[in-house]
Amino acid sequence: EPPCGCFLVIHPKAPSRYKPNGGEHVNPGYDSTLDEPPLYEETNFSDGDHRTVRPSVVSAFGHDTLDRVPNIDFYRNAGSVSGHRAVRPSLQELHDVFQKVSDDEGSDGTPSDDLESGLPPDSSKGAVKFGWIRGVLVRCMLNIWGVMLFIRLSWVFGQAGWGLGIVVIALSCVVTTITGLSMSAICTNGVVRGGGAYYLISRSLGPEFGGSIGLIFAFANAVAVAMYVVGFAETVVDLLKEYDVLMVDVLNDIRIVGVITVVLLLGISVAGMEWEAKAQIVLLVILLVAIVNVIVGTFIPATTSKKSQGFFNYNSKIFLDNFKPAFRDKETFFSVFSIFFPAATGILAGANISGDLRDAQKAIPKGTLLAILITGITYLGVALCVSATVVRDATGNITDAILNPGMVHCNGSTAVACELGYDFSICEREKCNFGLMNNFQVMTMVSGFGPLIIAGTFSATLSSALASLVSAPKVFQALCQDNIYKILHFFAKGYGRNNEPIRGYVLTFIISVAFILIGDLNAIAPIISNFFLASYALINFSCFHASYANSPGWRPAYKFYNMWLSLLGAVLCCVVMFVINWWAALLTYGIEILLYIYVTVKKPDVNWGSSTQAVTFVSAVSNTLSLSGVEDHVKNFRPQILALTGPPRTRPALLDLAHSFTKNYGLCITCEVFVGPRAECLEEMNAGMERNQLYLRKANRKAFYAAVTCNNFREGTDSLLQASGLGRMKPNTLMIGFKKHWKTAGTEAVQSYVGILHDAFDYEYGTMILRIDEGLDVSHIVEAEGRQLEKEMMSNGGKGKRLFRKSRKSSQMNENLVEASTQFKKKQPKGTIDVWWLFDDGGLTLLLPYILTTRKKWKDSKLRIFVAGQPGRTELDKQDQQYHIIENFDDMIEPFRLHEGSKAASQAAAMKNEHPHKITDEELSSFEEKTNLQIRLNELLQKHSKSANLIIVSMPIARKESISDFLYMAWLDVLTKDLPATVLIRGNHKSVLTFYS
Repeated sequence: EPPCGCFLVIHPKAPSRYKPNGGEHVNPGYDSTLDEPPLYEETNFSDGDHRTVRPSVVSAFGHDTLDRVPNIDFYRNAGSVSGHRAVRPSLQELHDVFQKVSDDEGSDGTPSDDLESGLPPDSSKGAVKFGWIRGVLVRCMLNIWGVMLFIRLSWVFGQAGWGLGIVVIALSCVVTTITGLSMSAICTNGVVRGGGAYYLISRSLGPEFGGSIGLIFAFANAVAVAMYVVGFAETVVDLLKEYDVLMVDVLNDIRIVGVITVVLLLGISVAGMEWEAKAQIVLLVILLVAIVNVIVGTFIPATTSKKSQGFFNYNSKIFLDNFKPAFRDKETFFSVFSIFFPAATGILAGANISGDLRDAQKAIPKGTLLAILITGITYLGVALCVSATVVRDATGNITDAILNPGMVHCNGSTAVACELGYDFSICEREKCNFGLMNNFQVMTMVSGFGPLIIAGTFSATLSSALASLVSAPKVFQALCQDNIYKILHFFAKGYGRNNEPIRGYVLTFIISVAFILIGDLNAIAPIISNFFLASYALINFSCFHASYANSPGWRPAYKFYNMWLSLLGAVLCCVVMFVINWWAALLTYGIEILLYIYVTVKKPDVNWGSSTQAVTFVSAVSNTLSLSGVEDHVKNFRPQILALTGPPRTRPALLDLAHSFTKNYGLCITCEVFVGPRAECLEEMNAGMERNQLYLRKANRKAFYAAVTCNNFREGTDSLLQASGLGRMKPNTLMIGFKKHWKTAGTEAVQSYVGILHDAFDYEYGTMILRIDEGLDVSHIVEAEGRQLEKEMMSNGGKGKRLFRKSRKSSQMNENLVEASTQFKKKQPKGTIDVWWLFDDGGLTLLLPYILTTRKKWKDSKLRIFVAGQPGRTELDKQDQQYHIIENFDDMIEPFRLHEGSKAASQAAAMKNEHPHKITDEELSSFEEKTNLQIRLNELLQKHSKSANLIIVSMPIARKESISDFLYMAWLDVLTKDLPATVLIRGNHKSVLTFYS
């Protein structure tokens, strides 16, 4: 049936591929060319117009259209292993009908493509994929039962008693269950690829957390191989010791057996996942038979031999006596917990091979949670059965049987055995080899058939070791494929149809052998526990963080989770880490923090849409809204700069100085105006958005890039002045470069430039103009560099030497310009910043240079403040000015003068109407004093500030409709002519300084 009640319409003239085939309904809106690049056909119209369009298809609504019906292939990532990514028609194809869209264009429907590493679609054909039972349930159960079930479980309950023993198992199950719920939520939020816990954490919290924990987690799995193999070796050595056939001694025999075992396991792993899976099934069958054997054995009547070893069948006295703890050898609850907890780490065995699962989203939650339930019940069942049937200590000597029980007074820790007819009182003074406290022998004794327990122990330890030996390289390979640590990319390569990480297997083998040589299981267990607990903590925190961010992309299909429960799980994991071993916990945190810092500094070029980004966005919106509710205060004023840089790379001096003012503490927006018809400029503007923002990031400039398209430059700037920013995060200062070639730019360009200054004053912006005599625009150098880089890339097989580099050739072409454009990038030499604060504009002219002196690059530059002198000197200055007029000022403005003074009134009026932009004689006469002031100020600047690192001067203001644009430009030119880098500043005449605290 068609979904959502849609009507299925078959177009009468539709091609045969749209018609039902074999009794099946075929979606008539589907086009078999959907996955192929767009093809175009030329159409002739009666008016002679020609256009090329993508072929239409018959839609689900029965008419021809370019629109496609919803299709899952449109939403796949590039490199998807589950299907080929299709490209839907772009918005331009649907909207701009007459515009041909090139073959490689198309909208993917997402803000940013998640270009994760993945195999080509064909490369995964024939790969072995597992369902939830073989892939997750079996692996998790085997790994959880593992070495602890037969070797350590009785010891745990002997030390802690079954009262605290239940607490040990329950606490472990609580941690693992909460983690399992969090993991289920994350797994069902999207497609899960290879990498297990690393993949889940990295895609949720980002590469910083994922990269740091991924390395630790892979290492923990490698060390876990050693732990499980040591447990297996201990069992073998116990048998060798029992039959007195030790090769060297106990410790060295453990090492020898361990290394041989790892070599055999490595051979199975390298053989492929299919062989490893078959081995797991065989081991599971043996283990299940061994567990049943233990439970059945508790019901078989005890023989005299078994009684001497502490087994008396079910007895309430034994059960009650084993309730209380009896910690020995300096053991505590927490040390016993640290010994047992590594058994719980097996919950990630299925997730670690997520890339080899048929449907990881369904398999991981179902298999993991069911494995926790089954194994938890099994641990409790077996432990309680043993606690109800075996006393804590026994000698194993049948001669310790009491012949006349009524004649013996029973007390002490062996009182229960005494009441049952055996005198084990010697165990209170010496260590005995039998009883609940003595590990492996207990299970062998209790079982109905001892050799099955040996086989079960072997299968449990080997299966856990095998699972860890497979998990570590798989997780490590996923980490290396993401190229978080470039030095480790060597291990990313896979072999065979299952992309087996052979190199990772060899590395895991080396690590595990190194730890096997330690040979002490109790020394290895706390380290493993802390590494795995750190992974658990981040899995739980990932679920909490994603829920807290409340991103629309967080919509897990698994609903049985709670964000606060996940947070509790994360906190609980962190607490347990310190409880188990405080120095190991500190070491784990230290390593993780160092790796986090390393990844953060390296900034890997990946974007996985992490919850960290979502929380950052939510926090930014929240803080911006909070800021909007607070009135501005003069003490908190910061320059928020709107810099008209054009493409940021083309005016580096302007960008660098603006960044020096704002740094990390203020808003800086670099702006570009595309002049021309919108249809022509839009494509170029959209293409440059990401590229220019990337340049800012690479150049370490904390700034935003904004662009608009408009019919003329002034209109575009006007739009930026009005609409830029958000709430209080809004620019308050315009920064623009001086128009060096204003005399030859043309009337329209000069009017537009001066008009922008008028607009800024109208909108109450502070205004800055930067002038460097060599100029600011290096766009021609950038273009030449781009062409040179392109040639290098073609000659070097697509690899350029370096991005954003200074071109040697360009420097030689215009060395002075390049040197001037980079002067604010460098640390400034010892010198001064001369501030000519001529007019009170609210203090911006004084505040901005002070801010510069707080920056590291400008710390050696001292402020010198120049203000107007005594009123009595004003007339003298006016007289002096008459003798210091720059001779070529008249030549500068001559082309723009009207010279209407000598004409008749009617002719003069006609001339004004015909050339309204020109400088009239009347205007020149009216503002003669102000003109002379600019000339005189330049002389003073030349005299006092010629050697300054930077000159700051109060900007003169031109009253609208009183001063012509050309006269105003002449003022600015003559004021700043032949000087070091100069900034003209005019505040908006609102105070930005205060002397109150």
